[in-house]
Amino acid sequence: MAERILVTGGAGFIGSHLCESLAKKGYEIVALDNFATGKRSNLRKIPVKLIKHDITKPFAKKLARLGKFDFVFNLASPASPVDYQKLSIPTLLVGSLGMKNSLDFAKANSARLLQASTSEVYGDPLIHPQTEGYWGNVNPIGPRSCYDEAKRYAESLCMAYAREGTPVVLARIFNTYGPRMRLDDGRVVPNLVGQALRNEPLTVYGDGSQTRSFCYVSDLVEGLEKLMFSSLQGDVFNVGNPEEHSILEFAQLVKQLTGASSEITYLPLPQDDPKRRKPDISKIKAALGWEPKVKLEDGMKETIAWFKKEVRKNKKKEALQ
Repeated sequence: MAERILVTGGAGFIGSHLCESLAKKGYEIVALDNFATGKRSNLRKIPVKLIKHDITKPFAKKLARLGKFDFVFNLASPASPVDYQKLSIPTLLVGSLGMKNSLDFAKANSARLLQASTSEVYGDPLIHPQTEGYWGNVNPIGPRSCYDEAKRYAESLCMAYAREGTPVVLARIFNTYGPRMRLDDGRVVPNLVGQALRNEPLTVYGDGSQTRSFCYVSDLVEGLEKLMFSSLQGDVFNVGNPEEHSILEFAQLVKQLTGASSEITYLPLPQDDPKRRKPDISKIKAALGWEPKVKLEDGMKETIAWFKKEVRKNKKKEALQ
């Protein structure tokens, strides 16, 4: 009998890729999503049982008829500044009530839980690259704090359960990109690619010298799976690509790969926007041998092809209105 896995946030960008990968490996997948940012279409043709549910409300009774679960991947949360600033209170609640409900469910099932945390727990970091031992530089009342602090609290709650015996592992996810991102996601990849495909000016915030490290979604999913199916317990690991790029450099790459004639324009840097972001992945590499394989240019070609289809769909919809 196949092991049963719960993926909260399973209809989201990363969640849907994780469900697809797990299904191919023969697991029985149940996905929960309230569709605040996820889409049913992300799971089309993927053998998964999709249930609409907001994990800030208990879900153990709803899933009891399905039998025992062996693993829980908790990916539920808005993850882009546009989304979590618009949904600031739900974001805080999913990191607190939603996290507790997920941990209680895992505990009741004697299941192992992986919490999808974030590089945002480091805030605007004062050390570079960021190691798991760094406690971060976060503004607890700033416009991004609803996400940063929700994830920091969720980590603390996970560790409290881990110390009481619940098998838990934490993954701090750095910038991830790939197909199934939303055009209106608000993050740098869909923003710049969408603008380039529409031949609009490419908006770069600040002077473009701030950096990000971009990890293709298939690499990230492999890292999450390696962590979940390992014997590692009660510990936290960076999962991301340590290859660092300035935003200006990235904008120029997008322009080159799309063939856009767009100019690059500059806007003020948002408050608390991190100046540098690069994971130190030596810990997960030493423990599990994981490191990213997909080159940025190769991953971006796949991502741009996806966004081209999305732009065409939107044009058809607009034409019919």
